[in-house]
Amino acid sequence: MIELKTPAEIDKMRVTGAFVAEILAEVGDMAAVGVNLMEIEHHVRRRIEERGAKSCYWDYAPSFGEGPFGNVICLSVNDAVLHGLPHDYALRDGDVLTADFAVGIDGWVADAARTVIVGAEDAEDRRLVSCTEEALRAAIDVAKPGNRLGDISAAIEEVATGHGYPINTEFGGHGLGRTMHEAPHVANRGKPGRGLKLQPGLTIAIEPWFARTTARIVTDPDGWTLRSADGSHTAHSEHTIAITPEGPRILTLP
Repeated sequence: MIELKTPAEIDKMRVTGAFVAEILAEVGDMAAVGVNLMEIEHHVRRRIEERGAKSCYWDYAPSFGEGPFGNVICLSVNDAVLHGLPHDYALRDGDVLTADFAVGIDGWVADAARTVIVGAEDAEDRRLVSCTEEALRAAIDVAKPGNRLGDISAAIEEVATGHGYPINTEFGGHGLGRTMHEAPHVANRGKPGRGLKLQPGLTIAIEPWFARTTARIVTDPDGWTLRSADGSHTAHSEHTIAITPEGPRILTLP
């Protein structure tokens, strides 16, 4: 069931979104050669406690995961792209790090992700990261009242295929508000003019993610971390947005 939010409720989600953006910026600043993923995890734990926020991940236990997640941020490196379980790993020169973060503040959730390259950048990695960012912008641009959910999905697909990247359809964006995952599902592939009609008050997370050379994913032995099936590098960009009469409002900007 889709719950449309009032302007006042969207304003509350924006408060949460600003904090999410703040944390992702801090993680980006921390992402340097030699920094351990668990250092980032513990920094974010402290920041959540200071803010009085509630992690959406700590006790998260969906059917596709192996028990409660038990951490407060997803940190995925190189061929890992989604649900990366923080662990004892020191970042290396050229690593591609994706941070995905969702919390609730005063009962309202926001969710966003960004990918950064540690140290020296490989040109193909930079092109991949930029493609996810371009796809996210294109999807947000069409997230207007009267358009359809398929317009968002098609915008992502057009950018990805234009750059030659395959698209996985198992995981994509989603509705959110009082909880991290609500209806509708927002696929990264679709047809324009199809699907749910976009209405003011709809709040969704849009999250294009691609691997360089495959659409297939595999799950790590940790039961959570999803990797490209062929070991190729990955990238992921995500914002929480609200559909408003004036157009899309990005809730996870700084």
